[in-house]
Amino acid sequence: MEYLATTAFDNVFQEIGAVLLIAVVVGALAARLRQPLIVAFIAVGIALGPVGFGLIQESDELELLAEIGIALLLFLVGLKLDLHLIRSVGPVALVAGLGQVAFTSLVGFGIALGLGFAPLPALYIAVALTFSSTIIIVKLLSDKHEVEETHGKIALGILIVQDIVVVVVMIGLSALGGADEAAGGIGVELALTGVRAVLFVAVIGLLMRYVLPALLERLAEERELLILFAIAWAIALAASGEILGFSQEVGAFVGGVSLASTGYREAIGGRLLSVRDFLLLFFFVNLGVGLDFADAGEQIVPAIVLSLFVLIGNPLIVMTIMGVMGYRARTGFLTGVTVAQISEFSLIFAALGLAVGHITDTHVGLITIVGVITIGLSTYLILYSKPLWKRFGHLLGVFERSSLRERSLSDADAAPHAEIIILGLGRFGSRLAEHLRLRGRRVLAVDDDPQVVRLAKEAGHLALYGDAGDPELLEHLPVDHARWIVVTVPELDATLTTLQAIHEAGYRCGVMVTARTEEDLEVLEQTDAHFVAFPWQDAAEDAADRLDLMQPGNGDRRNVRQRSGE
Repeated sequence: MEYLATTAFDNVFQEIGAVLLIAVVVGALAARLRQPLIVAFIAVGIALGPVGFGLIQESDELELLAEIGIALLLFLVGLKLDLHLIRSVGPVALVAGLGQVAFTSLVGFGIALGLGFAPLPALYIAVALTFSSTIIIVKLLSDKHEVEETHGKIALGILIVQDIVVVVVMIGLSALGGADEAAGGIGVELALTGVRAVLFVAVIGLLMRYVLPALLERLAEERELLILFAIAWAIALAASGEILGFSQEVGAFVGGVSLASTGYREAIGGRLLSVRDFLLLFFFVNLGVGLDFADAGEQIVPAIVLSLFVLIGNPLIVMTIMGVMGYRARTGFLTGVTVAQISEFSLIFAALGLAVGHITDTHVGLITIVGVITIGLSTYLILYSKPLWKRFGHLLGVFERSSLRERSLSDADAAPHAEIIILGLGRFGSRLAEHLRLRGRRVLAVDDDPQVVRLAKEAGHLALYGDAGDPELLEHLPVDHARWIVVTVPELDATLTTLQAIHEAGYRCGVMVTARTEEDLEVLEQTDAHFVAFPWQDAAEDAADRLDLMQPGNGDRRNVRQRSGE
């Protein structure tokens, strides 16, 4: 009867049905405005909750669905943990990730103290500002086909570093929360947490080595059982983490890591994404329902100040670090704008702080407002990052070493003669270079990522640093002695710039380009390139065979789909 007295619905089933229906309508409106659904779902919670129409209240049912959604989110983060990505983008992801976390925490703590918050809430606010949204960044970069670009790979590496940091912070937070009632104080509780963590990881490691591979192989015979096991494993380890004092989130994360090295992680991850998104809806709605805007007037100024700090400060620190490490200002800018928001982990972190009694609803509300502002605005920054660079990039030269371009052109002048020049050492370009080298071809590879160039040299390739989007680059390369120029950079603008420079210079070598999307393919088929490859269908080895056999300049512009009879 208490439930009937506090809501507009007769039972929880009706309440959840209404929440889902309204979430669809508001989510569709948000999609039209190109806003992430996180913002829409929080808005639904606020509108339906006590500060809105009062249709629903906080309830155990919503809380349970929210907790399962959070557990699956952390499980999938662990499942997708790709340490190889950090190695492939070099130390810049680690340095930029840790540097951004440290800078944002320290400066954010000072700003929060200046706004009048006590030290402990100020620390929570500062740490909450450090984490960027994995869901939003990955989705937007994927939609823009920029995951394989240099800034996309570095952004993903930074996100991995942040994910690891947030797990460590949650472990420490759980220990501190338990220490409030511990007889031995904080030090003893931290030590006990460390011992429990080692034992927990050791047990999971043994299961990974001797039990999980064989078990997954059997369960994979029935795909439904495999997915059911993954969910059960995530929830079971989340519960174990809570029992051991790590928090549910840490336990779920470890569960994901335990399956990340298996051959079934892609199948599991693909099937669970929709389940995760569905259940996370309840977390964000529940968060909105619980917000108290009684002192909203007092929070407006702090929220605006902190939001501006996140929107401006995070990109600046990333640009500074990448500039020092030898990256072009353009790459630093495109990477920096991806981290100009706080994340779903920030809200989870704040909720955890509320649960252990370190902060109040007022602080959680402030962090949520900052999240809504920064997520909403950063979405447009990411969507229009390249047009923004074209308009304002000339003002950001301070974030690039003044000698960087001159050094790259000087290195190009000194480059040895090669039969084939490859511009772009991404996944397709690097494999193509390796296949050609194995065929005895002399290949010169050029890339705008200094870490990629270093790794290519260590692998035995002739490689140098250079920006394919620089129209003067070709003038300094030994193009007159090359049979082919191969452009594998993922950006259509850079490819067209290179083609224009080749046409204007009258080079007689053959030209191969790559298209990342169907739209790019249609554009490039109208150019005078001899060979248009479509990497998603064209294997690097096959492309190497064609470069080996084709005579440059014969007008053969057949792309992969035409060659295969499509």
